[in-house]
Amino acid sequence: MRVKNLWEHGMDEKNNAGEKLTGEILDSLRDDKVATQDILRQSLEEKQKKCDEYLDQIKRLQAEFDNYRKRAEREKQTHLQWGKEDILLKQLSLLDILQQACKSISTATDIASVAQGMELIRAEFERMLWAEGVQKIDALKTKFDPALHDAMGQIVDDTVDEGTVVEVIQNGYQLSGRTIRPAKVKVAKKSSSLQVLQ
Repeated sequence: MRVKNLWEHGMDEKNNAGEKLTGEILDSLRDDKVATQDILRQSLEEKQKKCDEYLDQIKRLQAEFDNYRKRAEREKQTHLQWGKEDILLKQLSLLDILQQACKSISTATDIASVAQGMELIRAEFERMLWAEGVQKIDALKTKFDPALHDAMGQIVDDTVDEGTVVEVIQNGYQLSGRTIRPAKVKVAKKSSSLQVLQ
């Protein structure tokens, strides 16, 4: 029995030592886990702080961009108004000329002076347009170009190449190289083309 007691006693001491060792290991692991959690929590807090800073920067940038967009739109409208004002002032001077012409018509004794007055008004109006950068499209006797011309019909003409503009019904105009109104034209067609169609 004594051997059994010694063995049990030895086992108890071994178990106690093992439990003590296990407890120390568990405490050490728990401390490591707590330390790791603290590090992770601190890292998470730092990352959250960075995210908040970035979000704040984004919100500020978005507000600044919205303000810029609104300011740019206001400036655009202001510039458009200034542009309109400039054009309208030029048109008002043209209106003055037309009013003087109307007064002159009532006292004019010959049609030639009225025609001369109308020619002066037309020339003044053209000068105003040219000063703004408007250019007349020279369409007559040029090859038809859908970017510059609007075909209103065809005329049989064997003296020029087919597709050549032979009549301008209404002048076309460009502003800074961009067509703002195409010329309304009639285009040449060979008489042989008509026979093929019949």
